Amino acid sequence: MPAQKLLAIRLGPGAALLPKDVKRIHLDFATKIYDGHFGPRRFWRNCLPRLKYHNPAVSMTINRTSDQDGLATLTVFFAPPSHSASPTASPSPSSSTSTSTSPSEHTPSDRIESINIKHRHESEILSRLMELTKAVPIVATPEEEAQLRQLEDDNVKSQQDAQRSAEINERRRREAAVLDQARGDVAAARV
Repeated sequence: MPAQKLLAIRLGPGAALLPKDVKRIHLDFATKIYDGHFGPRRFWRNCLPRLKYHNPAVSMTINRTSDQDGLATLTVFFAPPSHSASPTASPSPSSSTSTSTSPSEHTPSDRIESINIKHRHESEILSRLMELTKAVPIVATPEEEAQLRQLEDDNVKSQQDAQRSAEINERRRREAAVLDQARGDVAAARV
């Protein structure tokens, strides 16, 4: 199971290397999924962990507000070309329910790009981020592909075993019901 979890974080949607000039990514969306905030939440849950795994030096902050009618935005901060992104640069909180992590409260950067992600599917948000940052997707190695095939084969075998067990249990229940009925008929005949 640990191999499956590690493969799930290393590969899949969001597994990409961001360019060195990407300094920070900030997500801002509502806590509830209503009114167009479902896609941003799915992006946060499914894609952002993979992005962070492959880009540990990039600060990624989340601000979840209680304003359902508000905008949902993804803001990308680019560092000036002359400066390199430092993994020990001023740490930012990774999650917040207050407005203390608003994008404007952090150190200025050369370029800031925002994407409106309200009413967008997680795959569309990811493709727009990849296009904006020119990120390079991570491709599975032949060894990882073999592991994925093995896991898929194991899942198919597990489903077949579960179906076979269900059929055996159903047959046992029917046999037990027939025996109970026969015992009841014999007891009724004796009285």
